[in-house]
Amino acid sequence: MFNILKLSTWTISGLFLVPLLFVFSSIFTVQFDVWQHLASTVLSDYVRNSLILALSTGLGTIFLGTYLAWIMVHYQFVGKTLLQWLLLLPLAMPAYIIAYTYTGLFDFAGPFQALIRSTFVIAPNEHVLPDIRNLAGASIMMILVLYPYVYLLARTAFQEQSSQYALVSQLSGVSKWSHFTKIALPLARPAIITGAALAMMESLADYGTVAYFGVSTFTTGIYRTWFGMGNLQAASQLASMLCVFVFILLVLEKHSRKHASRFQSRQGSNVRAKARTGKVGAGLFVLCLLPPLFGFIIPFAQLLFWAVVYFEQALLNDYLPLLRTSLTLAFISTLVIVLCALVISYSKRIFNSKRLAFLSQFVSLGYALPGVVIAVGVVQTAGLIDNSINEILLALIDYQPGLIISGGMGILIFAYCVRYLSVALHNTETGLERIKPNLDEVSATLGASQIKTLRKIHIPLLNTSLISASILVFVDILKELPASLILRPFNVNTLAVKTFELASDERLIDAALPAISIVFAGLLPIVVLTMNLEKPKK
Repeated sequence: MFNILKLSTWTISGLFLVPLLFVFSSIFTVQFDVWQHLASTVLSDYVRNSLILALSTGLGTIFLGTYLAWIMVHYQFVGKTLLQWLLLLPLAMPAYIIAYTYTGLFDFAGPFQALIRSTFVIAPNEHVLPDIRNLAGASIMMILVLYPYVYLLARTAFQEQSSQYALVSQLSGVSKWSHFTKIALPLARPAIITGAALAMMESLADYGTVAYFGVSTFTTGIYRTWFGMGNLQAASQLASMLCVFVFILLVLEKHSRKHASRFQSRQGSNVRAKARTGKVGAGLFVLCLLPPLFGFIIPFAQLLFWAVVYFEQALLNDYLPLLRTSLTLAFISTLVIVLCALVISYSKRIFNSKRLAFLSQFVSLGYALPGVVIAVGVVQTAGLIDNSINEILLALIDYQPGLIISGGMGILIFAYCVRYLSVALHNTETGLERIKPNLDEVSATLGASQIKTLRKIHIPLLNTSLISASILVFVDILKELPASLILRPFNVNTLAVKTFELASDERLIDAALPAISIVFAGLLPIVVLTMNLEKPKK
């Protein structure tokens, strides 16, 4: 059993590692003529726009997430319980869907411009609102849906700060603002930077929003170089450049947490919220309501309106096969990913090998990389496997089966596994760490094999972790756009791809039904997360 488990772990890890190695190895075969063309035309736009998008997203999420966390931790007011749910809802709204929705809302023929023209007697052919399809608009869309990353971590950091800090500041005559800027904020800085780094990585990984808004970034550049110029090698090298940006963010995020333990003291009780009523309480409620209002409520209401009011039977006939394909892909991929994560996590527990631990950490980088980067590596890996199979069969039986992996759904499932294995690994490893090792020893003493111990003891105890991993992976796969768009077989669509195609054709109303399905699916982990946050601390 040990040999089978170890062999399975190394095989899974090695297979998922190959696409990442393909991307990184591309830097050793530079095509100078292609790079001279890119450098003289669009490369500077890719770098500048990607940096601006990431930095503006980081700063915006820091501002929104920090002030929301501070208010929710330190003040008690009417409507706070409702806000605890609303503030997390933008996580269920992918950036590309909110971008399509606001484009329809603020478009020339949209309800906002029509209302303004009719109210203020403006000429029917006059634009009264600025176009949001630009870099600034893309940054705003990212901030509206990604601020919960900072909010969640900052909220936890503020909650865990001892009330003694505020008491000492009060006795020393320090103002509330000085206490916030000089004591509370520096203590929460590692958590805030971590959340901002996650949001910035998400903005760098986005394809749907920037492609729809016509913003040239690395993700759109990789797609254009691959399919426009027909140069997979150059696209792979652009992907490796994008990885450099991601790794810089990972290093900065890790450095921000390096000395975090030095800054916290567990003595004293946690911060107690102060009651605020009247105009102050109402003002705090409105201030906290604005981000989820624009980040979820308004676009969700608009999507629901389009889906219900403009519903047609023809749309439903197209939608049902689409839903079936997406759910099937997500279900199969989730089963494979969770099973692989369980094998790797259990192998690490049994063998306690540093090499296995390092390998699993390296494989986990897939989640930190954009989907378009994963797609580049997966295509090269699948092509290598297909070519090897065809050469072997040609030599043995004089038969070439063609594209076995590259031409079917297997390549999509493989890409999802590489991309989202880290999500499942985090849950399975955390769950196994909570199971005491003496249970394994007692089971072995009673003569049970490792497989029986896993089946009878560990899996029942891991029930919650496995369900959480499955929900998170399932929803992430339903929302995944760039990898699905690039790798899908001919005439196969997912909800995300169909939404993108319809929106690109300016059929925003038709895109509402698949878009709102993705949003509804995204609400599942939000409900679970909010319920966990509301549990009383022991």
